[in-house]
Parts: sequence; structure tokens; C-alpha cells
Amino acid sequence: MAQVYHDKDGTKHHNMEGSSRDGSPVEKLEHAEPGYGHERDERAIHDIEDENPNVYHHMCFKLFTGLTAMSFLWVGSQIPLYLFGALLPDIYTDIGGAERYQWMVIGYLIPNASLCPFVGALSDMFGRRWVAAAGQVLLIVGPIVTATANTMNTAIVVAGGQVISGLGAGLNELIALAGTAELVPTRKRGSYVGAVVFTILPFCPSVLWAQLIAKASVWRYVGALIAAWNAVGLILLIVGYKDPVRLTPVRPKKEILREVDWIGGFLSTAGVTMFMAGMQWGASQYPWSSIHVLVPFVIGIMLIIQFFVYEVCIAKYPMVPGALFRKARRTMIFILLITFFSGGNFFVLLLFYPTQVYNMYGDNHLDIGLRALPIGFGIIFGAVIALVAIPVTKGRTTIVMIISTIIMTAGTGAMSVGETWNLPTVLGIVSMASLGVGAVIIPCSIIAQLACPHELVGTITSITLAIRYVGGAIGFTAYYNVFYHKFTAAATEIVGGALAGRVSYDLPTITELVTLAGEARFEEARHILLTSSKILAPYNSQYGMDLLVNKTQEAFALAYRWPYWMSIAFGGICIVCSFFLKDVRHFVEAG
Repeated sequence: MAQVYHDKDGTKHHNMEGSSRDGSPVEKLEHAEPGYGHERDERAIHDIEDENPNVYHHMCFKLFTGLTAMSFLWVGSQIPLYLFGALLPDIYTDIGGAERYQWMVIGYLIPNASLCPFVGALSDMFGRRWVAAAGQVLLIVGPIVTATANTMNTAIVVAGGQVISGLGAGLNELIALAGTAELVPTRKRGSYVGAVVFTILPFCPSVLWAQLIAKASVWRYVGALIAAWNAVGLILLIVGYKDPVRLTPVRPKKEILREVDWIGGFLSTAGVTMFMAGMQWGASQYPWSSIHVLVPFVIGIMLIIQFFVYEVCIAKYPMVPGALFRKARRTMIFILLITFFSGGNFFVLLLFYPTQVYNMYGDNHLDIGLRALPIGFGIIFGAVIALVAIPVTKGRTTIVMIISTIIMTAGTGAMSVGETWNLPTVLGIVSMASLGVGAVIIPCSIIAQLACPHELVGTITSITLAIRYVGGAIGFTAYYNVFYHKFTAAATEIVGGALAGRVSYDLPTITELVTLAGEARFEEARHILLTSSKILAPYNSQYGMDLLVNKTQEAFALAYRWPYWMSIAFGGICIVCSFFLKDVRHFVEAG
């Protein structure tokens, strides 16, 4: 059924409408040479890959253009969070909403995670290329909406832009990784996926680029950069990437839609969103005993419980099919747990450290960018080191993950030692933490792909992405909740205590100064200090401003240690789970 022909560049292709005595890849699997266990499975996979027109065994122009398109999809799906996340203090200082800025992050993560399980069905119905093109359009529109916002309206404006970006990222992050994996043989999958992931390297200094843009103009031009990158990616996708040749008959769209777990998707998305809404509102806007907090919190927990019950007992086509655990059940269970909980360590580093640098060590844009360099480079090099270690150790992933999770947990936990006077120590620790985080989050996806049946690679890729973002969002919500309360208490005691009776005797003035300092609105605080008649000499000058800034930094130092302490719990669970993994060396050697 498959006739082989060659391009001028020597690339082998197959005409699926022709015929051959060897039969189609599907027939080849059905008539695979007899054998036992994984030996027979892997021999069948090799035979399929030899006949598969979607697999390129050697670099050629078509493989290069396909990988380039996948690279732009991957990078374009990452940078909205990286670049805007680096400028959160600048954003809420400009447009307000300091007590709600966390929804910029959650508004991106939840749509991202929610859409991942449906990407496969969408690709089956409309084709991978056009689904990816839709994702690119969303990643062009979303950053523009965010960049043109004038208020922190979490449902409509800034978070609305982040929701749009999150939807686009949910489509294209998965397509980039799964699309890369299906272009190359199984034995080369880790290397090629690692290479595509490594193309994020130009944006490793994302905090520096964002800060330099904000310094040269305003933070809003970051949105223009993101939109421009994804516009180029859209062109490359349409020109340089073709949908995989279908090896099986095209399924009717109605059949595909029937197999989508709509109920599970609703229960999981609504449950996580309501749960985190209750946690966030309880952090800063309403008392914990109020109906605004308790109702969404309880409803969220109930929906999450219903989701698990439905998936296990009722769903005909669950999001996590039982066949996923057929090849290496124990390894799959624990690698998914590590993926979920490591998201908490990833986001405490990615989203708290840049704001910590701003709030504790000064608001100079260049200094902030330089001090945040260890994050981007550390994560990417940690990922590469671990990905290289998997084939070098011939698939001895247990020891690789044990070492990686220990470094990650120790590093993020040790960041709690940060004070206003020990920045060099903090830079060393954050470098170690970044290496550990990178050595966990990306290799988890590769290990999961190796441990799952060949036909479910796309499914496991979507699941690992989704649960990492959900774990990260839950972790970030918990971190922010505790951080907010600890900072409020520390600012009241340290900043308010330093101002009372020295800078002013007027309680409303002191309260306003503490609030403005906590929200990084220092120009407004400076105006009050220099012009208000209620400010006492000599603090109605730069001397008063220096006192306010120094005491605010001390309060932040006490508050920032709590998220890092909490991350130890997330990392500790990852360490324990690593000991229960089984090596995947059999699959690597067979590949």
C-alpha cells in the first residue's frame, strides 16, 4: 500500500495510495514478527517507523522547517508568562490593582491547563497545523489586549488578555512538543525534543529583556514583542509545516466529539478555578469567614471530588485512559505526581523571585534584569543536563530524578535566607535552585513519554502539561495567600512602627504611606512626604523617603521567606515519589 519515492535531497517518502508487498504500517503492526513482551513491541515500532512517512531518520530541509515551526510555537507559548511575569510590579504600579495582580498569572495558567486535554481531538478534526494557527492568532491578540489595558479588571481587561494568551499557549505548547516527537524516531525523541526546548535560550534573560523594554519606553511594548514573535511563528507554521499523513482512515467528527470528556473537562476546570478564587479572595479582599470566600472554596472542593469520582467510575472516555498505565504502571503514577507537585517549585521561582528582586534590592531596571539571569539560564541548562543524563545513564531515570528533586527542593527552600544585605548569597542559591527545577520539569515529560504506550504519546504530553500548570497555579495561590498576610503583618509592625511618632502622628497618613510603599507606588509616597503638612521634619525630605524604602524592604524580606519554606513541602513530596520510580532504561535501550 505504500510506494517509496525520494526527493532531490534524498528524503524518503511514501505514497499511501499506492501498494507494496510489505503492506501499510498498520498492517505491518498486525502481522509483526512473533516475539515476547517489550521485544516484540519495540520490533513492531521499528517496522512502523521505517514505513511511516511522518518520521524522518536524517536531517533534511523538510525536517528542519518543521522543527523551526515547532520551535516558534514552543517559544511563543512560553514568553507571555515569562515577560509579563517579570513586570508585575511595573504593571500594577501603572494601572493599579496590586491586590489582584495574581489573577494575571492564574488567568493565564488555568485556560492553558484546561485546553491541553482537548488539543488531540481538535487536531483530529481540523488538522494539527490549523489548530496551531488558531493558537498563534490567540497569542497575537492576547498580549495586545494585555498591553493596551488601563485597569486591572480581572475578568475583562488585563486578565482577559492573559486568558486569551493562555488558551493559545495551551494549544501550541502541546503541539510543539508532540509535533516534534512524531517527526523523529522513538530513539531520537529525547534529543530532538530537548533541542526544541533549548531554543528558548534567547529568552532565558526574559526578565532582563522585559526590564530593558520598560526602562527604554513602557512595559506595554512587551506585548508588542510577544505579538510580533508569534506573528512570525504563524507565517513559518503555514509555510514550513505540513499536517502528518494519516495512516488510518479519517474518523467522523461526530465520533471524535463523542469521545471528548466534556464533563470531566468542565468539572476539573470549574473546580480548580472556584477553589483558587476562594483562596485568593480570602488572601486579600474578604474575611475567610465571609460568604465570598467560603462559597467558591467549598464548591471548588466538591467539584474536584466529583471530577475524580466521575473519571474513575463513570466516564466512558476519561481524560486519563487506563491504557496509559499499561506499559509501566508504577513509574507513570509517580512521574505524574512529581509533575504536579514540582509545578509549585517552578512557579515560586519563576514568579516570586523577580518581584523579590524588585521589592528588596531596588527598582533599577537593569539591576533587576541582571539579578534574575540565573533563573532562565539555570532552568534551561538544568533541563538539558537531565535530558542528556537519561541516555548517558542508559535510562537509569530513578537516580537522575532523585538527585534532581533533592537539588530543586534544597535550592528553593534555601532561598528563604534572602536578606536585604546578602544578595551575592541569594544569587548563588537561586542558580542552584534553577538548575534543580529545570532538571525536573522537562525530563518528567520525557520520562512519561518513554513509559507510556507508543500510541498515547500525545495524550501523556497533554496530561503532563496540564497537571504541571494546575499544580503550579495551586502552589502560587497558596504561596501568595500566606505571603500577603505575612507582609501585611510585617509592614504594619516594621514600617508603621518606624513611621509612627517619627515621621508623622497622623494615623491615616501613616496608613497611606505604608499602603503605597507595599504597592511599590513610591512616587505617590514621595509626594506625600514632601508636601503634606502632617509630615514632621526632617522626614519631609529624601531622608524620610529613604527610611520608608528601607523599612519596607525589611518587611518584604520577612514575608518572602514563607513561600520558599512552603515550597519545601512540594519538593519533599517529589523526592519521596522519585524513590518509587522504576528505571526506563529498557525502553531507551530498545529504542
